[in-house]
Amino acid sequence: MMDRRLFLNTSIASTAAASLLSRSTWAAGTDRLRVGLVGCGGRGTGALFNATSASPDVEVAAIADLFPDRLASCRGHLEQLGDRVALTDEDCYVGWDAYKKLMARPEIDIVILATPPHFRPMMFAEAIANDKHVFMEKPVAVDPAGVRIVMAAGDVADQRGLSVVAGTQRRHEACYLDMMRRIRDGEIGEPVAARCYWNQGGLWNRGRNDDWSDMEWQLRNWLYFTWLSGDHITEQHVHNLDAVNWALGSHPIRCMGMGGRQSRTQPEYGHCFDHFAIDYEYPGGVHALSMARQADGSASRVEEVIQGTKGRSVSTSGQTRFEGGRNWSFTAENPNPYVQEHRDLHASIRGEQVRLNEARRIAESTLTAIMGRMSAYSGRELTWDEVLNSNMDLSPPSYSFTTLDVPAIPVPGRTDPHDSLWVKES
Repeated sequence: MMDRRLFLNTSIASTAAASLLSRSTWAAGTDRLRVGLVGCGGRGTGALFNATSASPDVEVAAIADLFPDRLASCRGHLEQLGDRVALTDEDCYVGWDAYKKLMARPEIDIVILATPPHFRPMMFAEAIANDKHVFMEKPVAVDPAGVRIVMAAGDVADQRGLSVVAGTQRRHEACYLDMMRRIRDGEIGEPVAARCYWNQGGLWNRGRNDDWSDMEWQLRNWLYFTWLSGDHITEQHVHNLDAVNWALGSHPIRCMGMGGRQSRTQPEYGHCFDHFAIDYEYPGGVHALSMARQADGSASRVEEVIQGTKGRSVSTSGQTRFEGGRNWSFTAENPNPYVQEHRDLHASIRGEQVRLNEARRIAESTLTAIMGRMSAYSGRELTWDEVLNSNMDLSPPSYSFTTLDVPAIPVPGRTDPHDSLWVKES
């Protein structure tokens, strides 16, 4: 099989050299922002509603998905938006190449990427190659090879003056922004440690339909396959890890992790773990404890804590405060961050604020999560540079509705941290 990532990196570089077109303007002759959606599931459909709520000048121009039923469901929901949507059958694309057809349309200004995370690198690269501004959901990759693609495409976006925002909504949430400013100003002193959590019960699961191929079942049940989701430490816990990276002003330099699969052992849960615990080391000897768990009947906690020499910050979605020193709580208005992130993207495109390009930042936070997963799967201590330069590529043998084995369940101490996961245990 062609090395798709080598092909994409080469394509990005050659396209950038050929055209450094600036996109400080949009849709010449109109003040409308035309949006195309790739990935018509619940999050993608929700993102379209968020985007239209963010600006009265946004209209939905096209949608695309691999599956006809997902596209039809999204199209039905979008009828609530009235004249903000005027989709004909020709504006709706289905199939493996649907995203390419949508992105080739010159009138589309912004693409929203909301497919399972495995596809994010190739789709982000395609969007930048087609000169589109991008809103992409987190995480932005499932393996180091994908992270490198996102970083390269993000560099091209800078050269072209394109705006990129990622779906880590805490970065656009007033309570978090105020808290981080105060941390930078030294209100909790020098950060010396951190801990973060995403512990909760189980999420949705889709059982096997007899009419589905192996590939279709894995795609429709994508949370439980690392090649599609990155496992829940990457797909979900990336929010908390991103907040820790933000507060500490860096990515980790090494980590040691553990995890396993105890409460979700049935075949419908693929091969993913249900719990992780990672010790991340940051520059200056600062350590962060990370915990992520999806297990029904267990205690829930979604939170980030930054310990400073004068106190600590405690943050959850919608609430931030300081304890143990100078006490403070955020009490101002806190607009919906899922809308605000689109509002900020639109302002960036229009030149109403400093241009946003969050590609490298979210790529680093994604790699932070991948690094923890690779350490937990293998039982090995890993460094940032080792992981960033890893040859791990979780691409399946082919993109077609055919037979596709479930990857082996990782075994700490036996699994190679750089293994593709498609290798079966002997």
